[in-house]
Amino acid sequence: MRHLRQSIKQRKPFESLEQEVFLEVLRTGNAFIQDLVELLRPHGLTQPQYNVLRILRGAGPAGLPTGEVGERMVVSREPDVTRLLIRMEKQGLVERERRSDNRRFVTARITRKGLRVLKALDDPIRRMHARQLQHMTRRELDQLAGLLEQARHEDGPEGH
Repeated sequence: MRHLRQSIKQRKPFESLEQEVFLEVLRTGNAFIQDLVELLRPHGLTQPQYNVLRILRGAGPAGLPTGEVGERMVVSREPDVTRLLIRMEKQGLVERERRSDNRRFVTARITRKGLRVLKALDDPIRRMHARQLQHMTRRELDQLAGLLEQARHEDGPEGH
């Protein structure tokens, strides 16, 4: 019996190998996200907020339109990016600017405070990733990354 079946106390085999792989990916992703959530909690950040801060840091001083921030989110596409950005603006982590010629067009930028929070998290996050995957070789990690990318793009949820 494979480890997943043991850990969820399932006696009979999965309906298919695809189902087993799906559940393994979900379980692994959840474990990784839980580690991240625990690391972010003392900083008063949620995973989507951390995601937004990283996106905006990468965008540089020009910032990004709010819609593009939502499109770039990795783990969970936030249905209401505007509301998320408003909460983050109240925390002083981001600033939003409306264009004078088109009030619906809003650009988001990371603030100095947001940059300081991310800088404080950079090393702990790197250590977390290393700890999570330290048992795998570079070759195995490269293979895993390739296989996961292939799984997402072969008629997967993100399409072609």
